Amino acid sequence: MQREIFVNVGPTEVGVAIVENHELVEYMVERGETKHIVGDVYKGVVKAVLPGIQAAFVDIGMEKAGFLHVTDLAWGEEGLRDRLQELESEDGDGRPVRGRREVSKLPPIESVIKKGDKVVVQVTKEPIGTKGPRLTTQLSLPGKFCVLMPELDYIGVSRKILDRGERSRLRRVAQRARPKGCAVIVRTAGEGVEDDHIAEDIQRLHQRHTAIMESSSAVKAPALLKEEVGLVIGMVRDLFNEEVKRLLIDDEREHANLVEYVHSFAPELENRVLYYREELPIFDAFGVQAELEKSLQRQVWLKKGGYLVFDHTEALVAIDVNTGKYTGRKNQADTILQTNLAGAREIPRQLRLRDIGGIIVIDFIDMEREEDRKKILVELRRYLRQDRARTKVFDVSPLGLVEMSRKRVRPALLHFFSEDCPYCSGRGHILSVESLVNKLEATLRRIATRCRERKYQIRLNPVVAHAVRRKRLEILRDLEREHKVELHLLDDPRLHREQQEITALETGRDLLAAVSR
Repeated sequence: MQREIFVNVGPTEVGVAIVENHELVEYMVERGETKHIVGDVYKGVVKAVLPGIQAAFVDIGMEKAGFLHVTDLAWGEEGLRDRLQELESEDGDGRPVRGRREVSKLPPIESVIKKGDKVVVQVTKEPIGTKGPRLTTQLSLPGKFCVLMPELDYIGVSRKILDRGERSRLRRVAQRARPKGCAVIVRTAGEGVEDDHIAEDIQRLHQRHTAIMESSSAVKAPALLKEEVGLVIGMVRDLFNEEVKRLLIDDEREHANLVEYVHSFAPELENRVLYYREELPIFDAFGVQAELEKSLQRQVWLKKGGYLVFDHTEALVAIDVNTGKYTGRKNQADTILQTNLAGAREIPRQLRLRDIGGIIVIDFIDMEREEDRKKILVELRRYLRQDRARTKVFDVSPLGLVEMSRKRVRPALLHFFSEDCPYCSGRGHILSVESLVNKLEATLRRIATRCRERKYQIRLNPVVAHAVRRKRLEILRDLEREHKVELHLLDDPRLHREQQEITALETGRDLLAAVSR
């Protein structure tokens, strides 16, 4: 696999594009006002403990309080087995990871913490929508080669390292170097690294933890204790290795910083960090911008003529696979299979690129043969192994749907770059003109029977007002005669199409409000 990384440093935004085999597969972005906070460590104050949901809300100095579930409290080595498993598979191998421990087996949260307590917490998930950040009291401090977890007794090695001899060596190195009372997990980047470099990485992490705890006792909560490294340095720390053919960055100062950073842990790779000097913007030069714009679209075309449709809802993301222009060459079953296979290859790339997380439901085209359904699952899982995020895929349901989950730590790219339409409020639809005119007639009859005022001023959006005059004027005249009222219709371009204002001409009374009580 050929991997390239392109970095655009703008005055207000930094973007990192990861390209594999000439296809954009990941895009990370950071803006000054929306800095990523996953990994940041805070000293917080417990604002509320809710036994009903076994969770607490913690003030860490942000607009929204953080959410701390009972399963995210530090319960010692045995209770954190799931978290350790997750870290050992931190590169995302597509294999299922066991679910969280049963809450019933843990002490009630109200017996452990109470309102007003000061706690040291780490952010594990960005604020998303109306939800505040997700927190944990079990810190995990990532380095280039290792992850350190204080107050535990554990040695682990990334599952991505397959060689048994190498795994044994890394365990021995970590065992010798790890501080007492700390867990150490060797990351994939540690494969083949000299013993001294692994030990130095662990020592740096331990010093960082010591500094965090010292500052915790010296500051008043809520306070930030440790800020995670910036987007570019964090990306290099986690991704830059022998597989990366080159890293191009268009800012001279950041280029110098990156070269210095890479030299500290992999001097043999620093010649792959290059400064982009051309006038054409870096994302335009390498086709990143065009792919980014496609990633915000609802529909994605497949190479053979089929297409995917992505729909985001509050609870999940639905993906529909369609044959589109692809008619195949043999028979219908083969056409459906080839389209579904193309979708199974493209969907993992789109999930990474769009940074879609949570519950995902894929509606593949119905397949009659069981062997075809198995082929689709095998292909989908194979391509998901390239994803760094943890994923879990279930078998095809009786309705022909594939349910899966993908770890979500930040809002999807669509939500980062866009906002709900101010006209339809994110519904994607507004009432038709016909429906609005019918609604107006029903409202006028209700007002005429319940209010004493006889002269009404009606303000409507010009589109609706035009429809009333063109199609319903006689009906309104009949209403006037029947209820002995006067209707004065006015256009108001300031009004939303669904907005209607009806007031009494003589008193100024809001008649819509009067009948809606």
